[in-house]
Amino acid sequence: MITVAEKYFPSLTEEQRRQLSLLPSLYSEWNEKINVISRKDIENFSTNHLLHSLAIARLITFLPGTTVADIGTGGGLPGMPLAILFPEVKFTLVDSIAKKIKVAREIATAAAIANVTTIAARSEDITGSYDFIVGRAVTEMSRFVNITRHLISPRSFNSLKNGWIVIKGGELTLELEPFAAESMVVPVSRWFDEPYFETKKVVYLPR
Repeated sequence: MITVAEKYFPSLTEEQRRQLSLLPSLYSEWNEKINVISRKDIENFSTNHLLHSLAIARLITFLPGTTVADIGTGGGLPGMPLAILFPEVKFTLVDSIAKKIKVAREIATAAAIANVTTIAARSEDITGSYDFIVGRAVTEMSRFVNITRHLISPRSFNSLKNGWIVIKGGELTLELEPFAAESMVVPVSRWFDEPYFETKKVVYLPR
């Protein structure tokens, strides 16, 4: 049976298929103990969470050696599926709620995702240098940019300049007005045909 990830990413390796196939059951198991995903939504994990996270991989193919910080990761989304897709990219998953980071850490260990580091802290309190900041269902864009700007490296080597790549839903015109001249907004429905993605978007903002 072809999984929803394989439908859109047919060149996955056997190891990537194995790791991605583990995530639904791992998240379901951990969600019983620590609620990181809406209880009513966990049965749609493969589409609404895993594939949704991978929309970022349709916007950009991160080059080996890229560093990515997933800010407000919760239990590891979108960072965990992206780390599987890009094993030569370093992902740092950050959330201020320690029990959610525990879930992310345990899932990374169980699925043998070696290129993931976890940090339980507010983004304002961490240091480091990253090529991209990613996020999903994060706070209002202006605030998100302000609290993470210090983390973005000035040197770019990917196809897109270093910056922010955020998955959001709904009407974004007003929220993105301060960035209208430089932001790129792509409907996820351009890449994925499931009805869930009709209102979802990927927002890119260069540093």
